[in-house]
Amino acid sequence: MITLPPALQQLAAALGKLPGIGRKTATRLAFHILNAAPQEGEELARAIMKVKADIRLCPRCFNFTEDELCLICGDDRRNQKVICVVEDSQNILLLEKTNEYKGLYHVLGGIISPLDGIGPEELHIKELLQRLEGVEEVIIALNPSTEGEATTIYLSRLIKPQGVKITRLARGIPLGGSLEFVDELTLGKALQTRSEI
Repeated sequence: MITLPPALQQLAAALGKLPGIGRKTATRLAFHILNAAPQEGEELARAIMKVKADIRLCPRCFNFTEDELCLICGDDRRNQKVICVVEDSQNILLLEKTNEYKGLYHVLGGIISPLDGIGPEELHIKELLQRLEGVEEVIIALNPSTEGEATTIYLSRLIKPQGVKITRLARGIPLGGSLEFVDELTLGKALQTRSEI
């Protein structure tokens, strides 16, 4: 069996730790980096080092930023009376791509998951509660998993006494979907969250 030189094995192993990158893809990427012009490898290394050195959490919403506040918190054109609660910064990117939401965000930094040792105290819940003055609505945009549902219930119990309206993303049948292929749980949620036409 032919083995790779140790440095190439190490690079492939490091790349293989990235999400969605299997062993074959990691090896292909390692060969690509090896065969690329030296400046391309150096550019990649500099970009990784820059991200690790310059990116930090926004002290207000816990999104990633290079500045004092993230681009969203620093934008006074955003609706300051609505906060959308998400699990991580990647969710912000997904919601922003819709061009439908113009309020603020709050990144929890995860969801409550006792099996993984993540309780409410490990999340940015206390900071969310401190941001509620003047807020009229909190949108909870967490995945509809068991842990996401538990976190949603936990948050709603803390926020409701503050007199803030709490909403969540609609759930149900995807656009273009067929009832024939929708599971019972999703179909049930679609019936529960149906809206008037």
